[in-house]
Amino acid sequence: MAEFVRLEVADAVATIRLDKPKLNPLDGQMQAEIRAAAEEAAERDDIRAVIVYGGPKVFAAGADIKEMADMSRDDMEKHSGPLQASFTAVAHIPKPTVAAVTGYALGGGCELALCADRRIVAEDAKLGQPEITLGIMPGAGGTQRLSRLVGPSKAKDLIFTGRLVGAEEALRIGLADEVVPAEAVYDTALAWASQFATGPAYALRAAKESIDRGLDVDIDAGLEIERAQFAGLFGTEDRGIGMRAFMDKAKPDFVGR
Repeated sequence: MAEFVRLEVADAVATIRLDKPKLNPLDGQMQAEIRAAAEEAAERDDIRAVIVYGGPKVFAAGADIKEMADMSRDDMEKHSGPLQASFTAVAHIPKPTVAAVTGYALGGGCELALCADRRIVAEDAKLGQPEITLGIMPGAGGTQRLSRLVGPSKAKDLIFTGRLVGAEEALRIGLADEVVPAEAVYDTALAWASQFATGPAYALRAAKESIDRGLDVDIDAGLEIERAQFAGLFGTEDRGIGMRAFMDKAKPDFVGR
């Protein structure tokens, strides 16, 4: 049973809850538990959307530097694969995901938030990739996901300088999608996630996969991904339910199949 990461489920919405005092340091154990929670959330049919949340005070302040301080290159060669895999498991959850960010999301914490489809950020939050100040660079997806999200120029500025950004700048550059008071962060994320609790699960999954996979290929290959996913949805029950409801001027009652 996980010690520091809980998967809490209510009304088809799961919360991956980080809970390791004081700042949710993302050490090896936390990474493994995050991966396990993400994989479970991906597999369970009773989960339709996922929130990643570090609690009311802090999202995650980054990797455990004490754990890494004495690692050699060979040590990190072995450690970096599981590190990336734990975060990639969150990115690959085939359901809508949202990061509810309070306090700090730094280094690995910022990289974890980048794995979600959307980021709800507290007004007083600080985000950034300060690894350069330690003589290293982001190693859990920061150079790749941040540049895809905010563009290479802004990503280079944040990564090269290691500076932290407040919520308003994060919103302006696209690192945050919505800024709310700290006490409203989780409820806002829950409201966003809850709208998918009775949604067409396969259509949402197909849309997410089409967007994510399409970002890594040229437009023609992306269109072929979209075409195949679109056609495949005509074999689902929800497609029939949705179209019949439209013709009947009724609200669709999707079944997730």
